Amino acid sequence: MDVSGEHRFKAPRALVWEMLLDPVALEAAMPGCEQFVPTGPAGYDVTIRVGVAAVKGTYSGNVQVQDRNEGKSYRLVVSGSGRPGSLQGDALLTLSDDGPESTLVRYQGDVRAQGAIARLGSRLLGGTAQLLIGQFFKSMERQVDARAV
Repeated sequence: MDVSGEHRFKAPRALVWEMLLDPVALEAAMPGCEQFVPTGPAGYDVTIRVGVAAVKGTYSGNVQVQDRNEGKSYRLVVSGSGRPGSLQGDALLTLSDDGPESTLVRYQGDVRAQGAIARLGSRLLGGTAQLLIGQFFKSMERQVDARAV
């Protein structure tokens, strides 16, 4: 299933880049994050509790930041599993200037599900993914705004 979208931040690209890779900011922005443990300079073990429809459950997994192009883009590789099934994903995040003090973040990725989650169909899973991504970016936006002051 393809997942894509964009989010605008009213902050310079350097600050948005820094925040999107800051472990403290990431942990605070992840919906339902219960555990966020660095496993190296570009990896994290995570536990997330999701409370949305049939995707509801606790998931444990790993997030890796790869292919960093400083200040411009990076790839996230995600794997996780829980009682409702498992997910694997790969997404490219690209940052670009969107005015003098504004940044546009575009994301394009692919999510693969197995187990009960896969049986939900791409429509419900896609809607849930967009909801969680939206919550993440809104939380990150609040953190970026607080840091920009």
